[in-house]
Amino acid sequence: MKKKILIRGPVLSQSGYGEQARFALRALRTRENDYDIHIQPIRWGNTGWIWEDTEERRWMDKMITKTAHYTREGGEFDMSLMVTIPNEWEKIAPVNIGYTAGIETDRVSPSWLFKGNDMDRIVVVSNHSKNVYKETLAKGKNPETGEEVSYELSTPISSVGYAVRDFEPKSIDGFDPTTGFNFLCVSQWGPRKNFENTIKWWVEEFHDQKVGLILKTSLANNSMIDKTKTENMLKNILSKYENRKCKVYMLHGDLSDGQMKWLYQHEKVKCLINAAHGEGFGLPIFEAAQAALPILTIGWSGQMDYLVHDGREYFAKIDHVLANVIPEAVWDGVIQEDAQWAYAEQGSFKMQLRHIRKNWKKFKKTAVQLQNIVNEKYSEEIMYKEFCDKVLGESESIQL
Repeated sequence: MKKKILIRGPVLSQSGYGEQARFALRALRTRENDYDIHIQPIRWGNTGWIWEDTEERRWMDKMITKTAHYTREGGEFDMSLMVTIPNEWEKIAPVNIGYTAGIETDRVSPSWLFKGNDMDRIVVVSNHSKNVYKETLAKGKNPETGEEVSYELSTPISSVGYAVRDFEPKSIDGFDPTTGFNFLCVSQWGPRKNFENTIKWWVEEFHDQKVGLILKTSLANNSMIDKTKTENMLKNILSKYENRKCKVYMLHGDLSDGQMKWLYQHEKVKCLINAAHGEGFGLPIFEAAQAALPILTIGWSGQMDYLVHDGREYFAKIDHVLANVIPEAVWDGVIQEDAQWAYAEQGSFKMQLRHIRKNWKKFKKTAVQLQNIVNEKYSEEIMYKEFCDKVLGESESIQL
């Protein structure tokens, strides 16, 4: 008899966690002969939902309906896979597996340790996330003895990255930058991504040059209200740089996977830049690597899994320092006040921008080499098997 597995996560969300949930579903579908898949969707902040009419979306809708009927009738599950931050993990089946992107800082919240130890297995998306989770110690006092004690993760944890996926490029109507050499930044606008500094530093470097910066961004979702707010914030930053020759373009709204591939491969797009404080995995960076687009980022956090191979770095590196997170980034139960993350050094960022523009052919050659490595190591066949082995294969040793 097939084992019933419930996947609870933002499977319909246009977000990093949404893509993570859909990766899990794609992997689990390779084992449908042995597992009966059920889906319980959750919202992810204010993000919108995927809108394309695809076989995958129709299948998910079918599984969601099936699950709703099954649970209304009192149906139970053999396993659960919870795709969300650990604060929201629950024990809802005999076997429970937590699946999180982890964290862009150097430690996790103590609440993650408590929730994590309620799970039978934990899977994260990068070695950075795994190591940070494993190495975090929470200190407290025994209420009876007053003795200081340490608390740590005891649940087995493993990391599995994403799989490369192939899409037919599809042009973005009306988008054709007038500048011949353009940098691309794909990121949500917010303090965790160091987004405003990225724009300011880039404009300061190319103020007197005919170079472009393409921003694919949003504040929270792809709505028209969000677009207006984002445009106003960008105009406010750029108003401080009068008589600039460089150009900044903003893309906002729903873009298909094919349109994003077209953007990464556009002949006028020369490099992806990411000066974020850290990444659990860094999907846009990974997608740029698949497209053989040169990459500029810090040498820390989740992206190192696929940007460094056999000790060689296949990207342009921004120097950084680790320091406490800024107060406005503190998120109770997720980003701790005493946590540290990376701060890209402004001088290094600007120097590398200059270097990439002057020596682009060299960086493009490295990007092509990285593309070949990533396509080989992160194929769908390899990554789906690895994920299922971690989630399902290892679970066979747990008594159901």
